[in-house]
Amino acid sequence: MKLSPAEEELMNHLWSLKKAFMKDLLDAYPEPKPASTTLSTLLKRMQDKNYVGYKVFGSSRQYFPLESKESYFTKHVNNLIKNFFNDSPAQFASFFTQKSKFSEEELRQIKASIDDQLNKKK
Repeated sequence: MKLSPAEEELMNHLWSLKKAFMKDLLDAYPEPKPASTTLSTLLKRMQDKNYVGYKVFGSSRQYFPLESKESYFTKHVNNLIKNFFNDSPAQFASFFTQKSKFSEEELRQIKASIDDQLNKKK
């Protein structure tokens, strides 16, 4: 189940912090900070979606991610390829390289990364 943009923003803070109490999460936001009730609602929805867990310390909860950022991103890139590029990584790569505003050096770095992966599969 996908996270909403507000949930993704909160999840990014949680991935950065690794573990956090409500105060830590509020401190991670720039001004104007969201209300703690807003964060509580988001955290509850994220728990229901199995993205966030918590440990109780007295009357406080320490939250932590149940899924890594890499795993979350991988699922969504794979869904993007499936839903918008006919399940074709080649179509995705073609679109990605043709429509992006990458510099020649950035494209060379991408190519080097692909070449490294190809060499590992040999």
